[in-house]
Amino acid sequence: MKLPRTIRLDPSDTFIFERAAETGEWAVSGGFLFADCEPDAMEAKERHAFRSGFLGVDTLGFSTLAVIVEASEEDRTKAVAALAQRFLGLGAPDQAAADKAALDEVAFALSLCDHPEGTLLAVERRMEDGALRERFRTFKARERIAGADKMHASSRAFTFLEIEGDDEAPEERVDLVSLMGKKER
Repeated sequence: MKLPRTIRLDPSDTFIFERAAETGEWAVSGGFLFADCEPDAMEAKERHAFRSGFLGVDTLGFSTLAVIVEASEEDRTKAVAALAQRFLGLGAPDQAAADKAALDEVAFALSLCDHPEGTLLAVERRMEDGALRERFRTFKARERIAGADKMHASSRAFTFLEIEGDDEAPEERVDLVSLMGKKER
């Protein structure tokens, strides 16, 4: 079986999220945290987590990317148990409800892993007509060109594979110049 783990290709997660996931945590979509949210009312870091964060089950921190890795039944069981404990801390009414929610979240995460090991996953979330919508993108490592050396191979490590979901999603734009002028607290 395969499951997603958080991955950090650069340090950006540590400053774009309020709490960044540690590299190598089992990851779930995390959309449940935003079920009743109003994105326009969120602070910048929370809004970024809403729009593009996978949730690490150990820290409840966010990661922009997750990587598909081989996992054992024991790994899946540990991920479910860790997430169930987090659900209890988030207000689940009892252990049975927390276990059921954790099983469902990890099962959904497992369903995202129908790609080769090493494939990167990215999530895009938005509220649409009062409902939370998630789209997932996959990126896989480029194949090495026969005879090319590492120094002169393509400078792009990953290529875009596919987007699963609605092709009519509204385009989002971020004004980076304006954001640079606002200081986060």
